[in-house]
Amino acid sequence: MNPEKTATEANEMLGRSPQVRGRAKVSHAVVVIFLEFFAWGLLTTPMLTVLRETFPQHTFLMNGLVQGVKGLLSFLSAPLIGALSDVWGRKSFLLMTVFFTCAPIPLMRISPWWYFAMISVSGIFAVTFSVIFAYVADITEEHERSTAYGLVSATFAASLVTSPAIGAYLSAQYGDDSLVVLIATVIAVADIAFVFFVVPESLPDKMRLTSWGFPISWEQADPFASLRRVGKDPTVLLICVTVFLSYLPEAGQYSSFFLYLKQVIEFTPAAIAAFIAMVGILSILAQTLFLSVLMRTIGNKNTVLLGLGFQLFQLAWYGFGSEPWMMWAAGTVAAMSSITFPAVSALVSRSASPDQQGVVQGMITGIRGLCNGLGPALYGFIFFLFNVELNDIEPVPGRPATEKSVIPGPPFLFGACAVLLALLVAIFIPDNHRLDDTKTCSARKSSSASTTHTQNTNPLATPTSDTEDIEPLLQDSSM
Repeated sequence: MNPEKTATEANEMLGRSPQVRGRAKVSHAVVVIFLEFFAWGLLTTPMLTVLRETFPQHTFLMNGLVQGVKGLLSFLSAPLIGALSDVWGRKSFLLMTVFFTCAPIPLMRISPWWYFAMISVSGIFAVTFSVIFAYVADITEEHERSTAYGLVSATFAASLVTSPAIGAYLSAQYGDDSLVVLIATVIAVADIAFVFFVVPESLPDKMRLTSWGFPISWEQADPFASLRRVGKDPTVLLICVTVFLSYLPEAGQYSSFFLYLKQVIEFTPAAIAAFIAMVGILSILAQTLFLSVLMRTIGNKNTVLLGLGFQLFQLAWYGFGSEPWMMWAAGTVAAMSSITFPAVSALVSRSASPDQQGVVQGMITGIRGLCNGLGPALYGFIFFLFNVELNDIEPVPGRPATEKSVIPGPPFLFGACAVLLALLVAIFIPDNHRLDDTKTCSARKSSSASTTHTQNTNPLATPTSDTEDIEPLLQDSSM
């Protein structure tokens, strides 16, 4: 009997065709990420205005609280969403995460209080990157994933190249943020429609359960299970500690840096938009051309170490820098440090089995979500301790200019210390390791039950090769 013919017949009995599976491409993930973050990038300047008007006192601390709640909810939900996407497919959860991530956008003009409340609550589903990286892992081979992850991360940077500048220009041109919010809402709706009508499912049917009623164990949904599982494998522990120590300062920086540039370094809105564009363009180059070359020449682990080195240098420069040109110079280094996350994601993906991609990416996203909760609050507290207030955006007439501190940005210096620890931990990560121990007993039972269920309901189903349905577009790519 011809195995290919048998596999084809089995596919037809399951109501699918091989051609349908081939439609899933990395380009689908790229478009989803671009539209989502382009919409949010438009709101960079309006966000600063609404934040100041809604919380005139202790602006930064309130911003840290909002982002902290969102990050904590993301930490709690990421493992469950990752595990469910491993079982029921990526598309439905991708649609869910994009919808709830973009849901707060129209509320910015309707009700700022509801806007910030929705941002906090949306953290339950704000794990788009987790599902996207699992989506990419489904359709690429192991040696392609670093390039694919770099492309996705570069798309995130590309979405921020022009969108903040466009948003700032429209706000200044029309004297109101309503038009910017409307455009961002339309783009968000287009992104949701794209996922619903265009994006195909990436997870092979043979790896998915055939019924939505199939049970998911608490072990898979427990957000703290990933933390407990970390200690069972030294390599997992090293990777997760590295992610935590490196992303904690990045999360705090992301939540406060634009306010910091405007208040402490005295950047204008146009300068902030130009700064974001510059860092975005350089990040695209770093995460495509530079990352691809590094992965081929020095390897995955050394690429992570190099990215951490750039991040350490960047944060130290932000901490001691007191002049605008120092921020611009440090921004170029920040762009180079953007290779760290796709390199770590590739390292984790390479070490996990195909049916565990959503789980391991959910674990990393969960840790990043925890950092998103702790980082903004920690940065706000350090700013408060050093009397760096970010509430009086406009200078008060007649008030003498305050003398600049020797360390203008104490939180960034703290972040540099955290990244230094991450660098030391990452040195001990093995170059090659298979994370077999990260699978929980319940996951193995679920996988076995799924296989048995499929074989019982369809005895003609024939196992196919691991290279089936792999997108060939990124093979031997040196972007």
